[in-house]
Amino acid sequence: MRYGENVLPARRVPSLPIIFLRSLRDPFTAVLACLALVSALVAAWATASVIAVLVVVSCALRAAGEHRADRSAAGLRELVASTATVLRRTDDDAAPVPREVPVDQVVPGDVVRLAPGDLVPADLRLLRATGLTMHQAALTGESAPVLKYPVDEPAAQAPPGAGRAHALDDQDFDRPEVCFQGSSVASGSGTGVVVATGADTRFARADKPHHDDRRTTAFDRSVYGISWILIRFMLLTPPLVLMANAALRGRGLETLPFAVAVAVGLTPEMLPVIVTTTLARGASALARTHQVIVKRLPALHDLGAVDVVCLDKTGTLTQDRPVLDCALDPAGRPDDSVLHWAAVNSLWTLQLAELPGADALDEALLDAAEERLPEDALEYDAVAALPFDPVRRLSTAVVATPRRLGHHTLVVKGAVEDVLERCRLSDEERHRAVAFAGRLAADGLRVLAVALAERPASGRPYTTADERGLTLKGLVGLRDATAESAADALAALGHRGIAVKVLTGDHPGTAARACRELGLDPGEVVTAASLDALSDAEVGELADRSTVFARCSPEQKARIVRALRERGHVTGFLGDGVNDLPALRASDVGICPPEAVDVARETADVVLAAKDLTSLDHAIVAGRGGGATIAGYLRITLSSNLGNVIAMLTAGLLLPFLPMLPAQVLVQNLCFDAAQLAFAYDRPRAAMLRRPLKLQPREVLASVTGFGVINAAADLATFAVLVWAISDTRGETAFHAGWFTENLLTQALVMVLLRTGRGGGIPTTAGVLALTGLLLPLSPLGPLIGMAALPLAYYPLLALVLTLYAAALYWLTRRPRALRP
Repeated sequence: MRYGENVLPARRVPSLPIIFLRSLRDPFTAVLACLALVSALVAAWATASVIAVLVVVSCALRAAGEHRADRSAAGLRELVASTATVLRRTDDDAAPVPREVPVDQVVPGDVVRLAPGDLVPADLRLLRATGLTMHQAALTGESAPVLKYPVDEPAAQAPPGAGRAHALDDQDFDRPEVCFQGSSVASGSGTGVVVATGADTRFARADKPHHDDRRTTAFDRSVYGISWILIRFMLLTPPLVLMANAALRGRGLETLPFAVAVAVGLTPEMLPVIVTTTLARGASALARTHQVIVKRLPALHDLGAVDVVCLDKTGTLTQDRPVLDCALDPAGRPDDSVLHWAAVNSLWTLQLAELPGADALDEALLDAAEERLPEDALEYDAVAALPFDPVRRLSTAVVATPRRLGHHTLVVKGAVEDVLERCRLSDEERHRAVAFAGRLAADGLRVLAVALAERPASGRPYTTADERGLTLKGLVGLRDATAESAADALAALGHRGIAVKVLTGDHPGTAARACRELGLDPGEVVTAASLDALSDAEVGELADRSTVFARCSPEQKARIVRALRERGHVTGFLGDGVNDLPALRASDVGICPPEAVDVARETADVVLAAKDLTSLDHAIVAGRGGGATIAGYLRITLSSNLGNVIAMLTAGLLLPFLPMLPAQVLVQNLCFDAAQLAFAYDRPRAAMLRRPLKLQPREVLASVTGFGVINAAADLATFAVLVWAISDTRGETAFHAGWFTENLLTQALVMVLLRTGRGGGIPTTAGVLALTGLLLPLSPLGPLIGMAALPLAYYPLLALVLTLYAAALYWLTRRPRALRP
């Protein structure tokens, strides 16, 4: 085939093995794998095996969660169109006849027919059109249908069949003679020739990501940031232990297993498992209970950190259809008779002109008339109709005048300026009417004027020349219908401490009005064109203090999002169209509603599969819960590990023997690691869910250092107790047992006293861990790993040390926020 199939570039759900291999790129997982390799090289097979199991479990959990999310998102995919009506010849001599062909078989040069509701299968140049208007909101963000009509000399247009050599330019959305793939017919009909298909369409080119669009996310800056700091310490630990033991104790490579064990002791080996399990459980619960699909597991954590949500108006806050807002007489007073005559025009123009369907504005007027007027209010003897055209910008219906035999009434409806030109008005009256319509338009309404004229019945056909000497009846104003759950969603975001920014391609007045209707104060609306003269820093300052940005291009939306991120905000972007793709990629979390175009769903990190936008609030709460669990785990585990490593290194330099054997360190880590699984099932307290939760590496490390020093002090106090309480006959084995017991007991205390949630079985798990520390040295397993029973005098002294340790932890938790878990 010369042009290839008319399909978007292939998007395949990655297989489970591919996702598993990708998860190995996680920095912490990679370092754990390296530690397992080093352990294997020094014949520490048990250590290597345990670390390898942790790596495999973490990667498997992560891969399963993301693969399930990818398949769910793929299930939402909709075709741009399934078939198209194309005029083709059956043979060279035959006349072209309409044929329904699959969209992927449409090629440049095909002539396509369009009818109301049709999705445009490719980029077309119009040859003929009758009252044709298109919905382009998915491409431009403009909620109003756009009028389309053929022109005699299309500017810079590719000839039919030009294909890849003449793809449409980025500025072509304003061209009236071009219909774009991804748009749909709002009203009217048309015929056009295909000028671009497949990857050459404007729709497909908008989906090509820029290399710098997806930047480092909040998850990368927090969890990965902490991980990289720990990785540096882990890599430094083995050589430091080796050098210190060689210099002070004359020990050689025989301490390498101990050095690796110390590095493993500093490592929160369960971090990948806890993070993946916590986020996978949260994502699974969201999909099951609220129909929220999290396609990228770290995005759930990022949702919990979001403090600014930027969103498009059309398709998210509002629907792609207008509703009647007001019907006013020329003095500005409500008058249902204006609605009555406007609906008469809509109904009989549609019926007599044999239009293929009513446009969105006529549908809104007819729906309002059905609700507010008597059932038979629109019943007239219709005479003629002059349909809307883009030149005169109005339509006329002619009906028999009630109770006046031999008279007809012309009902004219259309653009305010064009209707007023045909009315009998003084200059002052015309100026007053124009100003009044301007105020309504500035308030975000689409305004139409309605005028009447009575004529004696005549046998000749009515023409546009009869649209003169009209009497202005009044104005009708229409607004965008708001999404049913949008007001509740905005209120929920505000309650969660999240600022909302509206970035739309729509008119400033339309955007401001929609915000006010939904309870969001628009403030001073910023027109995006004013951003072009500002630096990125100035854009960030303006974005911080402004709520609504109107007339935004896709690139301007992305620039605002990036500027907010540069100012330290964690941003989410909620959008549904092709024009939202750059901003979806530039944000920390890309979110889209269920009606979003296919490429927007593919790009987004989170898909709200339910039509209720309040499901976004549930997703944010789940993200904060997951973030709180991860933060609590990091603070508890790292403080305990840091204290143990400091004490172990100190004791290793002071004692003539190793303070713990590598096997004992491994068993201790295994016990603590198993207990840490309870963190993944912890339920954060309600106070943790009220505000955005950001993991700041410096704050976490400050907290870890404070608690780690207390832990190290307890360990060293235990070291002094052991030196005093243990006789020379029991020596190393009793010392190892005493320190092993104290380490597990302090870790159990840390789990209980520093936990940030409730439930999840942490107290029970900590109790089991404490019993393991007390009983294992006394069991038959104790001698197998080099431990002996302890003298009874040791236990009261250990209880005193633990009591002081618990009191110090309790005191520190009441100190300034930086040290709190």
